[in-house]
Amino acid sequence: MTSLDSVIVPPDYDPETDAGEFMNPVMLAYFRKALLEWKKELLHAMSETIENTLQATNLQKPDLADRASEETDHALELRTKDRTRKLIKKIDEALIRIDEGEYGYCEETGDPISIARLKARPNATLSIEAQERHERKEKTQRD
Repeated sequence: MTSLDSVIVPPDYDPETDAGEFMNPVMLAYFRKALLEWKKELLHAMSETIENTLQATNLQKPDLADRASEETDHALELRTKDRTRKLIKKIDEALIRIDEGEYGYCEETGDPISIARLKARPNATLSIEAQERHERKEKTQRD
């Protein structure tokens, strides 16, 4: 049990309107709860995918077109599952940053990440500006 487990987040709480200190205990508890709920939803969806799709897949179709279609669907499901697994890892890393007091701050600059960005992407590790620089650098290296 972390110290944030005892912090009560009001049902109508909005961190964007919180006039208190950046990443105060209520704000941290809000984002911790959001991350845990997101992780729970992803794990539930992934287990349903495994149960409903992957276990029901029969790649031994006599028709080559049917088999190819099934294999393509199966590969897509596996890629989706892998992306979900990576996202869950990023959520876990965000939860660790909350516990270590580093959550909400840009890994590159140390500046606070905007609350609006964290609400949209609670596992964000870069401010919008740092993310844009990172993407521009990636694009120029690709081109």
